Amino acid sequence: MCDERARMLQDQFNVSMNHVHALAIMVSTFHHGKMPSAIDQKTFAEYTDRTAFERPLTSGVAYAQRVLHAEREQFEKQQGWTIKVMDEQDKNPVRDDEHFAEFHEVSPVQEEYAPVIFAQDTVAHVISLDMLSGPEDRENILRARASGRGVLTAPFSLLKSKRLGVILTFAVYNKELPLDAKPEERIESTIGYIGGIFDIESLVEKLLHQLASKQTIVVNVYDTTNASHSISMYGPTVLDNRQRHVSPLNFGDPFRKHEMQCRQDGSFPYLELTCAFPHIALGRFKQKPPLPWLAITTSLGILVIALLVGHIFYAAMARIAKVEDDYREMMELKVRAEAADVAKSQFLATVSHEIRTPMNGVLGMLQMLMDTDLDETQLDYVKTAQASGKALISLINEVLDQAKIESGKLELEAVQFNLRAVLDDVLSLFSGKSQDKGIELAVYVSDKVPEILIGDPGRFRQIITNLVGNSIKFTERGHILVSVQLVDGVKSSSETALEPPFKLYQDCIRNGYGNSCNTLSGFPVVERRRSWETFKSISTDALTCNQVLKANPADAVNVLVSVEDTGVGIPVEAQGRVFTPFMQADSSTSRTHGGTGIGLSISKCLVDLMKGEIGFASERNIGSTFAFTAVFTKVQTKSNEPKGHRQQYEQDFVISEFQRMTALIVDPRPVRAAVTKYHLQRLGIRVQISSDPSQGLSTILSGKENINLVFIDEEAWVKHAYIFSSFIVDKSKNGALSGTKFFLLAKSITSAEVNASKFLDRCPLTVITKPLRAGMLSSSLQRAVGIERKQNCRSRELRLASLKSILHGKRILVVDDNAVNLKVAACALKKYGANVECAESGKIAVAKLTPPHEFDACFMDVQMPEMDGFEATRRIRDMETSLNDRVQKGEASEVHGNLVHWHTPILAMTADVIQATHEHCLQAGMDGYVSKPFEESQLYGEVARFLQSNSSSD
Repeated sequence: MCDERARMLQDQFNVSMNHVHALAIMVSTFHHGKMPSAIDQKTFAEYTDRTAFERPLTSGVAYAQRVLHAEREQFEKQQGWTIKVMDEQDKNPVRDDEHFAEFHEVSPVQEEYAPVIFAQDTVAHVISLDMLSGPEDRENILRARASGRGVLTAPFSLLKSKRLGVILTFAVYNKELPLDAKPEERIESTIGYIGGIFDIESLVEKLLHQLASKQTIVVNVYDTTNASHSISMYGPTVLDNRQRHVSPLNFGDPFRKHEMQCRQDGSFPYLELTCAFPHIALGRFKQKPPLPWLAITTSLGILVIALLVGHIFYAAMARIAKVEDDYREMMELKVRAEAADVAKSQFLATVSHEIRTPMNGVLGMLQMLMDTDLDETQLDYVKTAQASGKALISLINEVLDQAKIESGKLELEAVQFNLRAVLDDVLSLFSGKSQDKGIELAVYVSDKVPEILIGDPGRFRQIITNLVGNSIKFTERGHILVSVQLVDGVKSSSETALEPPFKLYQDCIRNGYGNSCNTLSGFPVVERRRSWETFKSISTDALTCNQVLKANPADAVNVLVSVEDTGVGIPVEAQGRVFTPFMQADSSTSRTHGGTGIGLSISKCLVDLMKGEIGFASERNIGSTFAFTAVFTKVQTKSNEPKGHRQQYEQDFVISEFQRMTALIVDPRPVRAAVTKYHLQRLGIRVQISSDPSQGLSTILSGKENINLVFIDEEAWVKHAYIFSSFIVDKSKNGALSGTKFFLLAKSITSAEVNASKFLDRCPLTVITKPLRAGMLSSSLQRAVGIERKQNCRSRELRLASLKSILHGKRILVVDDNAVNLKVAACALKKYGANVECAESGKIAVAKLTPPHEFDACFMDVQMPEMDGFEATRRIRDMETSLNDRVQKGEASEVHGNLVHWHTPILAMTADVIQATHEHCLQAGMDGYVSKPFEESQLYGEVARFLQSNSSSD
């Protein structure tokens, strides 16, 4: 029984001793090993209080730092107190807490000190006391740092307590020492001391509580360090010599010896505890038998635990059931979402088809009308109607594009296109609106931008259309200017070397023309550079520029497009959501100006696909400037490329007569004059510019150069109408202006200022309305100078010749359930010399294409009643496969000329532009895809893959 109690006491003491040792390592690491220290008194006190349960036998811990005399002054300044000594009174009964420090004297000069700097709150009164000033503590500290082990002090009266105690001390070293380190090395490496304070009486009482039984236990405590003189620490004064049992104890300090003695006296066994703590006397400990409440509480605890386990099990099963229900519900929602996505795609395809089908008839008939003999005015009307119809289709495509963007299925084409022609088409689309509002609408392309590029012209046109359309909606006066230049030109050119439309600074002044900013209309605009200042491709940072250049191939062409306007501007609070789908600057915008709010978000996605960037700058009542970059590819001309295909992009409006002409532009605004010059030079005309009317008229009379064309801007005419009219009338009478034609460039044919001028009717002046486009300008000049215009230019003749050479004499079957579409498709194909036969349903097409037959190709509509194009194609392919197998096995002889393998080219012909439909066409066995209405370039590209090769083989 004594051995068991001795072992339990020894184990509990070792646990507390190990935790004190761990504190020594922590202080060495986080106080002395960190600069600055990661531990202060508050941190140490909180940590030791929270971990006190790990040291059940200690009443407090403290840390004393080793301070040499040379370091004392700096140490005391740092701590804010002086080092004090312990005196004999410290072992007396406790004093008042508030005045405890006043009874200690300042430590005298000595070689080194060990003041306490950190302490647990229970023993915080020892802070600033020098542990080396107490005899027992000094001996303990010196032994601890020399041995590297935990050592115990002799028992003494604890400060601020009436009980006896002992301190366990560990030395704290500034580095890890080997186990066999010499005492001199340990002393030199010592930086402090950690001490754990043990209350011996509480320690033994806790032990006896745990070992209590129905018997009365009497304990005597002796100090047996001195074997000849044991010190009684606890027990009765008179001890009997009856039988006793001795159990040795080992607390890790080889200098101290202690033992536990047990003895029995009749029915009352006695327990004597002899240990290394002298001067501690523990009285008799008596414990009554435990009450039966222990069994009751144990039973209740077991019951509660069982109930908790049952509740946890029930909750877990309920949770599992709920998770399974949620999973089933989620799977049902997933199926519904997928079905809704399919339904959405089908709905978009149906809507697209139903709207594009009648538009196919409209645009097809307009195309056929353009092939007839029309005068210039009629042709312009037809082109405008055709452009409007295409704009309606583009509006439909915007909604489809948003759906494609959301599903990540939007892809770009890579075809050759004329960038300047695309911009002319956009100007034609908005010419009516700009004329109605009386605002300037112009485009300017730097001559460094290649004429032909490879990219997606449709998506590029869509971006420009969205930006210009927004500018038209929000601009009531001033101008809208679309400018295109190379990104490399922006980075390398200085301000003085830039062309007028690309100038970055406006230099606004006031003169005879009113507003005189260096802009297209004279109205101030937002500084253009702000719209692209965040672009990586234009960044001045060398590293960023190199990263962008490496991302693009050597034949890449990076263009910068800006669209500036003098509109109302975008409020600052709305600028952050400009590119958010279905969001507009103001809730009233959709009612005042119309629009869906998805144009800019689609434009941003398209710019990203073109490896570009988009940004803007805007100010209220000044205007907005949107800019974006796009990466295209240079055209590499191949020697074996068909001549007609290479020339299909040449400008139809360039004629030889223009290349021998010289024009004079009279315009006070340099930017606007540069725009006019740009369009005239596209026609091959040499151009001179004069900002002063008198100087310009003098140039005409000087005779130094024959001026064939004179273009007077509306602004200059209104200001100097008398000068111009007098000059034109007088010089025309005497023949001085023979061969010179005068043109007035006006924003609108019904311009109030122009019509108000009483001199207009007196002058032989031709009015050309803006915006200027090369085609429109060419037609106007031909009418004015009397040049006969040919209906078909050479390039178009080449395209027609290429298609005619392929389709001439070919038998084509056109299948469509719509009579108008049949007529449009048949007429379009007959124009190229094809022999066309029509079918109104899929069943008729299957019957006509049952081999053997004499058709060379079939254009099959996709959506038809009874049997759609997909099913008809599958049946035709099944019949062809069956016949080919029979021929190969010898079961069928030659059935049609020399043809032994049947495969009729079938091209899908539908107004549905959904990518999934295109893929469905290929899966059904169709060979290609032609969207309605037919376009020459697309039709040529598809039929050339089949019929041209067939003709060559024939």
